[in-house]
Amino acid sequence: MKRKSLFALSAVVVVAAAALVPVLWSGGDNLHNGSAVAATPADQAALVKKGEYLARAGDCIACHTVRGGKQFAGGLPMATPFGTMFTPNITPDDQYGIGKWTQDDFYRAMHTGRSKDGSLLYPGFPFTSYTKVTRADSDAIYAYLRSVTPVNVPSRPHELKFPFNQRNMLIGWRTLFFREGEYKADPTKSVEWNRGAYLIEGLGHCGMCHTSINAMGGPVSSAAFAGGLIPLQNWYAPSLTSNKEAGLGDWETKDIADLLKTGVSNRGAVFGPMAEVVHNSLQYMTDADINAMATYLKTIPQKSEAPEPLQLETSEKFGGELLKQGQKIYADNCAKCHADNGLGQPPAFPPLANNQSIQMPSAVNPIRMVLNGGYPPSTDANPHPYGMPPFAQSLSNQEVAAVVTYIRMSWGNHGTAVSPQQVSDLRSAPLD
Repeated sequence: MKRKSLFALSAVVVVAAAALVPVLWSGGDNLHNGSAVAATPADQAALVKKGEYLARAGDCIACHTVRGGKQFAGGLPMATPFGTMFTPNITPDDQYGIGKWTQDDFYRAMHTGRSKDGSLLYPGFPFTSYTKVTRADSDAIYAYLRSVTPVNVPSRPHELKFPFNQRNMLIGWRTLFFREGEYKADPTKSVEWNRGAYLIEGLGHCGMCHTSINAMGGPVSSAAFAGGLIPLQNWYAPSLTSNKEAGLGDWETKDIADLLKTGVSNRGAVFGPMAEVVHNSLQYMTDADINAMATYLKTIPQKSEAPEPLQLETSEKFGGELLKQGQKIYADNCAKCHADNGLGQPPAFPPLANNQSIQMPSAVNPIRMVLNGGYPPSTDANPHPYGMPPFAQSLSNQEVAAVVTYIRMSWGNHGTAVSPQQVSDLRSAPLD
């Protein structure tokens, strides 16, 4: 689920100095010694097509293309707690891109997190996940990137705080948080399950958002897929391991697949960063791969409790006042689409009753939706999605807190009251 992950779905580690890239050789095992081997035009075309599909699966365009800019020319700012990084140009331009990279250079970046010159890459480039990608798939992505139009634009230097601008510090980080190695299939699981695990854990790098990070920018391995707040983006990536959040153990596989492929299902819709993942990446994947991912996700071990995020609490008395106020605001503004009983009209208007994303300990996502509104992604299967209007201009902080409190505590939902201060803190949060 990536980076720049779908269902809305934390971790923007020390961000991206990604280095991907190319010189057009043939694919497969013919070039692992670094020398070019002739390939037929048909073979090369098939390899490029495969690489384009895999690059979509890895959502490379999301980080390496500025909105409205040249494809893969880089320059996207990535704000982190450690400073701002700018994604590199990965077009096959000889001067500013990666046109002088060999196939082996590219695989080394993907597999070991080292650039062409051997320097360490920052883990905003998800090499901790991409290391699982097979050599054959790496070669295909390489061939595809080598086929795109070169863009003669220099990469912008990162603006990291000291000491995070010292790359040699990454040696310690890698010792703690990086385990090199391609994905190894689990012989006790089905071919479909293993394909899903390979995509989720590898190219999809879903754990980068759905796993909390610590003060060093490393993933909390004991809480893999257990969710967390995405730093500086102020979106909460829900836990996939808890049925109290986005745990999928009681979902039908079809509902998971629909959500991944189209952004909407009978169980809900995706907004925020996860909507971008569906739009840029998941909608282009085959039904077989989507079903494989859904099969794997459904089997992630479920835990009874999700991690407790920092949450401003209201008194019981004030919470009761918000609940009463929110009922009227809901009737006036929300019931037309989501129904008086909160059941909505899925998949166009998702249900709010018995919706885990509404009841999570973190109320960040429902607050942001009421404030800013939004749309599920436009996909081939759902080209004209129904959207949620913003209420930031028409509702005060207390009114937003009241209606979110009502939604979280009605129709059998077990959420808690929301503080107006939480709304105030999120009112100025970035929209993407």
